[in-house]
Amino acid sequence: MTGSLFRRLLLLAVGLIVVTLFAVDRMMVSFIAARQVETLQSYARVFADELERPLTTDLAVWVSRVSGPRFHVTVRDTTGKVQAASKLEPWSSERSAEAAAGNGLVVEVSALHSDFDPNTRHVRERILAISLTSSVLALGVALLVARSLSQRVSRLKLFAEGMLGGVAQDSSPHDSGDELGSLERSLQAVAREQRKMVDRLRFESARREAILSSMAEGVLAVNQELRVTFCNTRFLRAIGFRGASFEGVSLFELVRDTGLHELLREVLSTGEPRRLRFRLSAAKARTFEVQAAPLATPTGRGAIAILHDTTELERLEQVRKDFVANVSHEMRTPLAGVIGYAETLLDGALEDEANKRRFVEIIRSNAVRLNSIAADLLVLSELESGTDPEPDIISVRGVLDSALTTVQSEARERDVKLIREGIENVFVSGSRLRLEQAILNLIANAIKFNRQGGEVRVHAGHQEDGQIAIVIADNGVGIPSNELPRIFERFYRVDKARSRQVGGTGLGLSIVKHVVERMNGTIGVESQLGKGSSFTLLLPAADRPQRSPTA
Repeated sequence: MTGSLFRRLLLLAVGLIVVTLFAVDRMMVSFIAARQVETLQSYARVFADELERPLTTDLAVWVSRVSGPRFHVTVRDTTGKVQAASKLEPWSSERSAEAAAGNGLVVEVSALHSDFDPNTRHVRERILAISLTSSVLALGVALLVARSLSQRVSRLKLFAEGMLGGVAQDSSPHDSGDELGSLERSLQAVAREQRKMVDRLRFESARREAILSSMAEGVLAVNQELRVTFCNTRFLRAIGFRGASFEGVSLFELVRDTGLHELLREVLSTGEPRRLRFRLSAAKARTFEVQAAPLATPTGRGAIAILHDTTELERLEQVRKDFVANVSHEMRTPLAGVIGYAETLLDGALEDEANKRRFVEIIRSNAVRLNSIAADLLVLSELESGTDPEPDIISVRGVLDSALTTVQSEARERDVKLIREGIENVFVSGSRLRLEQAILNLIANAIKFNRQGGEVRVHAGHQEDGQIAIVIADNGVGIPSNELPRIFERFYRVDKARSRQVGGTGLGLSIVKHVVERMNGTIGVESQLGKGSSFTLLLPAADRPQRSPTA
């Protein structure tokens, strides 16, 4: 209402009204003056006609008789000398008219006031009143029009500002066919198109963010000054970033390793893609393969880098190499024994009645060991391939009873006592054959690595968190604390001499771990050197089956 446009329109309307009133008044004054002059000319001609006839009275008396209260009559001769006048003192008239008589006299009729005609003042007042009334009405109309225009312009202004902020709302445009109505309709059409474009951009941005965030690779984008313009969560985790914002931060503040800096700087300078493998010290010495390429940005050339974490691949490659080396090493000793004693027999020991049977037993023992290694390798291969049989509901008590029965004779030979400690009738889901094999490996190890007169305690029951706990504890030789993190590795032995002596392959605990993990469980171990070890298997509980479970 008090806007600049409203004030300008109002002042313009007032100015136009004042100018119009002034023009009308001037026109009225000119019109009245012209009418007065015509009237005076009529009087002058009439008086001149009377002077052409002989007067019956004196000229001064005649002038006094024909003069009126609103005009003055003067008679002059041809030289301009006043012969008679209605007023003796000189005065200047506003308007006058002259007419010449035939006898050499000139009659001048003059008026002193603008109200020479008695109706002129009244007409002028009426016209002025009408003009003022019309002006007031025109001013009111101008006020309403100005207010309406100001409101419409303000609404358009707010609408346009809403478009800039992305919050413009559709409103019904005025049905007026003027330019503002057309402008409003055009702005609304533009707003709808802008909203569609913004929605598309938001969708594309959200999709890009989702894709980049879900990528297993780290993504980094920098500008020409090596300042970060974008990076995904994977990259921030890789470098161990703990800050709140990364945009605009110098790359040197995020990554201290110079390898990545040099790679991106080379891409920015040459405009060619580059590739690099480097170790990032900030990410717990993880190894990355980086592919960098130039990236066009609004401020100039930038660069984008994709970091592929190859640490696990390298670890698996090393595991594979170690596995091949370990298998070769484990199989070389029994194979060497088989070959050696076979050659001894062929070289004449077959005739040695005292030793040939012992040689054959050694060959058989080494062959059994080779068979055990091959069998355990096959089990590991099956577990890692993911080809598990259809899961079934398993009675843990049945599995433990079967495993304890199997190792009972060996425990008796080694003078190790098997103790059942509260084996509850609980159930789990999975492969009974695999679970029994894992339990059997743990109990067998507890017997083999025990002392004479030792004990192996077995317990199974519900935990507070709802899981099933299977505990196998012994009071045997124990495991050094520094060896505990590696006991589940393939072919890893704490006491290599004793392990081979008791017939171990070094794959038993690795098989146990794979079996438990395939059943969505975990395995833990506690041990003290010289006091024994305790292995705990935590498995998800299963509901008691309606039919008889696998036992």
